[in-house]
Amino acid sequence: MDRYIGIDYGLKRTGIAVSDPLHIFASALDTVSSANIIDYLQKYAQKETISRFVVGFPLNMDGGPSQSQPHVAAFLKNLEKAFPNVPVTLEDERFTSVLAHRVMIDGGMKASDRRDKAQVDKISAAIILQSYLDRESGASVSIDPAAVPESLSTKNSKNRRRK
Repeated sequence: MDRYIGIDYGLKRTGIAVSDPLHIFASALDTVSSANIIDYLQKYAQKETISRFVVGFPLNMDGGPSQSQPHVAAFLKNLEKAFPNVPVTLEDERFTSVLAHRVMIDGGMKASDRRDKAQVDKISAAIILQSYLDRESGASVSIDPAAVPESLSTKNSKNRRRK
């Protein structure tokens, strides 16, 4: 089955996420050196069928181009050259790093692990891809943290062991 690939391109590292075969959920996959991203994707494509790339597109708060946009544009040219038959969709990536940190905190990740930028990059890629998947499906998924029962809260389940 085919998969969508989410990409959070950076000058040093690139976060990669993948969809499930039904294109419902995005999962963080890996973080690779940006210099090796095309090779990585080509190897991945030998195992799985890639039917779409969803690439985070950097914009300023006013919607104008950001400083990193020329680097992403150069990457997009290389991506389209390497995968001419795979469509590329650009997705607004504003706030994805902030959201990634929030996910890490809410998931109970230790502070030392949250400082690992590779973790942030691949979670950001998953957020970019999930945003696209939600919009394509017409889903408007939003969870109010206050609505999560205390018994399911990660704050309440820390250090709890079954006896």
